[in-house]
Amino acid sequence: MTDTVVKTDLETGRKSRLSPEVRRGLLGLGLGNTLEWYDWMVFGLLSAFIGPKFFPSQDPVAATLSALAVFAVGFAFRPLGGILLGTFADRIGRRRVMLWSIMMMAVTTLIIAVSPTYDQIGPAAGVILLVCRIVQGISTGVEAPLSTAHAVELVPEGREGFVAGIISFYVNAGILLASLVSYLSSLMLGGAVMADWGWRVPFIVGAAFGFVVVYLRRTLPETMKPEELANNSAKTVWGGVRKHWLSVLAITFVVGAAQAYNYAWNTGLPTAARTGFKEDATAVFALTTILGVVLVVGSLIISKVADGKSMSKWFLITRALAIPSVFLMLMYVKPGIAGFAAVLLGGSVVLVLNMTLYNVVTSSLMPKGCRGAGTALGYGLGVALFGGTASYLLVWLQSMNASWIFPVYVAVLSALSIVFYLLARKKNGIFIGR
Repeated sequence: MTDTVVKTDLETGRKSRLSPEVRRGLLGLGLGNTLEWYDWMVFGLLSAFIGPKFFPSQDPVAATLSALAVFAVGFAFRPLGGILLGTFADRIGRRRVMLWSIMMMAVTTLIIAVSPTYDQIGPAAGVILLVCRIVQGISTGVEAPLSTAHAVELVPEGREGFVAGIISFYVNAGILLASLVSYLSSLMLGGAVMADWGWRVPFIVGAAFGFVVVYLRRTLPETMKPEELANNSAKTVWGGVRKHWLSVLAITFVVGAAQAYNYAWNTGLPTAARTGFKEDATAVFALTTILGVVLVVGSLIISKVADGKSMSKWFLITRALAIPSVFLMLMYVKPGIAGFAAVLLGGSVVLVLNMTLYNVVTSSLMPKGCRGAGTALGYGLGVALFGGTASYLLVWLQSMNASWIFPVYVAVLSALSIVFYLLARKKNGIFIGR
C-alpha cells in the first residue's frame, strides 16, 4: 500500500482488508496470548490451594502468601525475558521467538501439573515450583509485548485499533478460560478434592492447549525483512533502546498501572475474598468467570469502535478514568459476596478499556528496529515492579487493615503513566498510529 493510499484510507475512515495469511497470523499470535494468560491467571486463582501443597501448611494464610510470593517472582524475571528474547526478536525475527516463548510456557505448565508436593519431597517441591515460575516469567516477558508488536506490523496502517481489540479478546479469553475451568473444577470436585489434587486439573488443561498452540505457531508470517535483520546487531538494537529511554520509561508506567489494576481485580480481590473474608470458593470463581465474560465481550466491542481511531486519545481518556475507578475496591471491607460482586463487576468496564489499549500504545512508542527489545524491557519492568506485586500487596494491606493505601497507589501509577506517555510522545514522536 502506498503512502497516498494509506493517507486516503485514514482520512476517509475506510478500513484496509486483511489477507488470509494475516488472519492466520493473528490467530496464532492471539491463541498464544490466550495460553499465556490462562496459565498465568490459573496460578493466581488457585494460589490458596497451591500454597499449602508446596509450602508448610500450618498457617493457610502464610502458605497462600508464599504462593503469591512465587507468583511475584515470576514477574521479576519478565524483564530478563524481555532483554534476552526481545533482542533475539529484533535480530533473528519475530516468528522463531514467538514459537520459543509458547513452548516454554506449555512445558513448565505440564511440570507444575504433575509436580510432587511438600509432604512428598519436602522443600524441593517449592524449588520446582519456583523454577517453573521463573521460566514462565521469562516466556511471558516477551509474549505479550512482542505478539502485539508483531500483530501491528502484520496489519495495514490504520488498523491498530482492531489489533488492540482482537489481541485483547484473546488475552481476556485466557483470563475467562482460567476462571471458567477453575469454577467448573471446583463445582464438580468440591472444595476438599480441589485442596487435595483437583487444583492440578486446570494446569493439565493448560498444558494440553499449549501444545496445540505450538503447532499453530509454526506458520506465523515474519514481519522483519532480511535486510532489516542483516543490519540489526545487538549493539544496534540496544543503541536504539538507549536513544529512546524515555519511551521505555513511559512503557514501564503505562503497563505497570494497567497491570496493577488488572491483577488487583483478577487475582488480588478474589484471593482476599477467599482467604481474608472466607467467601465460598465456588461463588468467587463464578463471579470471576462473569468478569471474564465482560472482558471478552468488551474487547470485541472496542475492536470495532476503536478501529481507525486515534489510539493516543483513547488511551488518555481511558487511563484518566482508571484513577477514580480503582477506589471502588474500598466498598469491599467486610465479608459478603454481594459486596465482592459489586466491586469486581463495577470496575470491570474501565478495566477492559485499559487492558485493551495499553499494548498497542506501548508498541507505538518504539521504532521497528528496536521494538522487540524496547517494548519487552518496558513491559517486563512494568509488570515486575507494579503488576506482579499487586496481588500480594493488596492481600497484605488488607491483613494490616490498611486497604485504602492500595487504590491510592494505583491512582498515582495511572497519573504518572499519562505524564510519561505525553513526555515520550513529545520527545520521540510516535512510530505507529496517530
